[in-house]
Amino acid sequence: MNLKELEQKYFFRTYKRLDLLIERGEGCWLISKSGEKYLDLFGGLAVNALGYNNHYVNKAIESQIKKYIHLSNYFLQEPQIKLAELLIGITGFKKLFFSNSGTEAMEGAIKLARKWGVDKNKFNIISFNNSFHGRTLGSLSITRREKYREGYEPFLPNCIQSTFNDKNELIKKVDENTLAIVLEFIQGEGGIIEVDYEFVDTISNLRNNFNFLVIADEIQSGVGRTGKFFAFEHYNFKPDICVIAKPIGGGLPLGAILGNEKVADVFTYGVHGTTFGGSPVACAAGEALLNQIIEKNYMENAMKMGDYLKEKLRILQNRFPDYIKLIRGKGLMIGIEMKFKCENIVSCLLENYVLVNCTNENVIRLLPPLIITKEEIDFALEKFEKILKDIKV
Repeated sequence: MNLKELEQKYFFRTYKRLDLLIERGEGCWLISKSGEKYLDLFGGLAVNALGYNNHYVNKAIESQIKKYIHLSNYFLQEPQIKLAELLIGITGFKKLFFSNSGTEAMEGAIKLARKWGVDKNKFNIISFNNSFHGRTLGSLSITRREKYREGYEPFLPNCIQSTFNDKNELIKKVDENTLAIVLEFIQGEGGIIEVDYEFVDTISNLRNNFNFLVIADEIQSGVGRTGKFFAFEHYNFKPDICVIAKPIGGGLPLGAILGNEKVADVFTYGVHGTTFGGSPVACAAGEALLNQIIEKNYMENAMKMGDYLKEKLRILQNRFPDYIKLIRGKGLMIGIEMKFKCENIVSCLLENYVLVNCTNENVIRLLPPLIITKEEIDFALEKFEKILKDIKV
């Protein structure tokens, strides 16, 4: 049996995998077992911020493995402390907790908020339509995309849905019992939809009036992807809690909950924990990743390359107005909304050695490594233009 047959035999049918066997990765490129090179423009779904086979990340992993791979969290661990110091220094939050993943970080953020609000008689959590916050039951309770929720009911109580970017509806739903608002400043899975500045101002004013928490979901948009460390920085706004994951472990499983002074002392000994969260190997890789992002100005590169990519895409939009509806996003978190379902384009790009992801049925989602160059962008655009000339819809 080949690998595809073995996968179908042994795994639950949860992933529709690409029919592509990868041998190794180099920079922004993946090399198949047959030696063909593919430009990866969704980078492990925003995980591979520095691309593949990064020397400094690899060296950090190798060095830590020789010391110890795992200690229980009853021990002080230097890699955890060093990464925490970096993160707190960069972000200005007061405390953090390391998890294994984004959805686990969101679960912990919900617990942190509930613990904060229990003696204040605050229980209602507001999230927004088209959002995605993870696949565990707590995260699904605040995720508002029905294809992920169907069949998993009942969910957590006191979870209220409001319409993204509709300030008037939100004003009606917030009251003294509001515990938290959970917000993606750019909805990734929802099609790279950006929050309106006026909507953020409304949330800020409501928080001042009703004293609730704002939880920022930066799992996909954080750690430099949008040209700033967090997407919320584009809005001159500071949440009370922020959850991150994806790139922060340098390709290894790692997430984190960051909290401000409002929640800094809410968790006490024994009320929350994890066996594997804050893996010393992942933390060592994360430290190497963060140091490079800062020292080599990769956030600036994300902004410059993102602007260049969007400029070139808008030229294509003008040339193919019957195909391309909108170009959205910040930095290297870009959505190309098509006027039809885009699975066929994704397949055609794969045949032309460019890897992209389709979300929300008609949005081509681009999440390339922050190290991408103009030459690599031009390579992808040349293939995309060729497909638009030839495609029949």
